[in-house]
Amino acid sequence: MSAAATEHHRDDPATLLQQAERMWQQLPEGYRVEIIGSQITVTPPPDSRHGITLTDVMLPFLAAGLHSDQSKVVQGVGLWLPTGPSDFAIPDLAVVDADIEDHCVEANCYDPAVFRLVLEVSSSNYATDLRAKVSAYAAAHVPVYVIVDRRHERLHLLTSPQQEEYASHRVHAPGESVTLPASIGAEVTLDVASLLSLKS
Repeated sequence: MSAAATEHHRDDPATLLQQAERMWQQLPEGYRVEIIGSQITVTPPPDSRHGITLTDVMLPFLAAGLHSDQSKVVQGVGLWLPTGPSDFAIPDLAVVDADIEDHCVEANCYDPAVFRLVLEVSSSNYATDLRAKVSAYAAAHVPVYVIVDRRHERLHLLTSPQQEEYASHRVHAPGESVTLPASIGAEVTLDVASLLSLKS
């Protein structure tokens, strides 16, 4: 999901998480609150196309057997980030180790070490998915980051995190199929056109 309908920056990291929690409680259902780079970011509920794309992209992961006793395919689960004392993100989709419940860090957010892959379907502010979250997920050493970029009709595959960037960033256009790294636990191939609701 994209971010940034509203951003708030606070100098006191001890209260930042509390502020995010209060904000989330006051917002209507469906809003997402994250802290990335010590900034609170609020994202409005996604449109129906976002939801359909998210379901479409989840199906190959399920078909490959990744929702099993070894790994789980999850939506909207918090990932604790090393980029700030209260930083966390909530990726649209993730493939995680099956024992994720044993690795809760704080505020229903989990240790990035259990995340094999994170995936975002871009919405209103695609720039957050393509910039801020790239740095955040790389800093957390998430091995694979996939972005379904609806605005530019592309699929981004980022691998090999090094500090706050990915050493490999490949962009795929409609008509291409993308096989994800085997490190996620199974062979998964994504058809770019179908995920973007386009005909090849």
